[in-house]
Amino acid sequence: MTKEQAFVVARAVGVFIAAIVALLVSAYLFRISYPFVIAAFIAWLFSPLLKVLKIKFKFPSTLASLTTVLIGISVLGGIITGITFLIIYIVQQISDQLPGWIEQGAMQLQQMFNQLILPIWQEMNWFIHNLSGEQQQTLQQGITELGNQVGSILGNFAQSIANGMTNIVSGIPVFLFALIFVILAVYFIGKDIGTMKASLQSRIPVGIQTKFVLFTEQVKTRVWGFIRAQLILMTITTVIVLIGLLVLDVEYAITLALITGLAEILPYLGTGTILIPWGIYSLVTGDIFLGISLLVLYVVVVIVRQSLEPKVLSVSMNLNTLAVLFSLFVGFQVLGVIGLFLGPALLVVLTILKDIGVITEVEQFIRHGFIEETPPDKK
Repeated sequence: MTKEQAFVVARAVGVFIAAIVALLVSAYLFRISYPFVIAAFIAWLFSPLLKVLKIKFKFPSTLASLTTVLIGISVLGGIITGITFLIIYIVQQISDQLPGWIEQGAMQLQQMFNQLILPIWQEMNWFIHNLSGEQQQTLQQGITELGNQVGSILGNFAQSIANGMTNIVSGIPVFLFALIFVILAVYFIGKDIGTMKASLQSRIPVGIQTKFVLFTEQVKTRVWGFIRAQLILMTITTVIVLIGLLVLDVEYAITLALITGLAEILPYLGTGTILIPWGIYSLVTGDIFLGISLLVLYVVVVIVRQSLEPKVLSVSMNLNTLAVLFSLFVGFQVLGVIGLFLGPALLVVLTILKDIGVITEVEQFIRHGFIEETPPDKK
């Protein structure tokens, strides 16, 4: 290995270590100051409104910031209110239908028990009585062990649910405390954003400022592109489910299709949170055709979504389709469900850094090191 090649390797290792350290430090700083990071992001999103209030309507900084915060809280409150009313509507519809479902389900279960389970039990009972004492004891031990394992699994599942509910309840005070800091931070950032920008601009080199502005503009474009992509996928899912429910002649098909489409917001399961339990319930209650049809409909939705998601994301966010597919798979393999979001997010960041020239500059540094620019008067 030549001296120049050794320097290239050393610079590459240095860049890799610096990137890992920067990532770990950023994660630590976010963990201890996340309300202010969230507040800065919200203030950045609402910065156009803040500029309009200050420049066009001549609002003072304090009043403009306060108005922006109130509008932001109103928008968030409207979203939460809408989701709450939707949940109340769903619960009301379910509560209206639940007594009939329980009665029908009980009848179907009784019929299934009489026709299927009872004859099998009678045959097993006859079979057990014909076994020797040692064989009966062995079979009884196996049944007991199986029952203990099932009980243990159910107990662990119930404990996990209880722990999750406890964590949610215990996290509410922390959430409210952090929310207060976010609201206050958004107000003060909006109020003093001009002074903060001037202070940062006086301390940060012009080249880094230019890259940062380009980066934020690209992030904003791709954030809206991601929202657009999700809306497109939700719309496609809603249409597919609506067509399926109309073909199956299901009551309230439009309402159920909208609810199922909104369920796509939930990570990983999506429409499965509606269609899978519904299909299983239909199978248990004896409506075999509807149950199988709903499960097939879920499979169709999953196949269509998985087929279209890389293409829709690539078009909406200006990304390579194969790269999106690769990021989804690797993210899921490394981080599980959350990797389905972090994988494309990391791809977006890397793509933006490439578009604004940062990746190219890093490659040049690794290959050639720092290159001093010759002043114009010495050329």
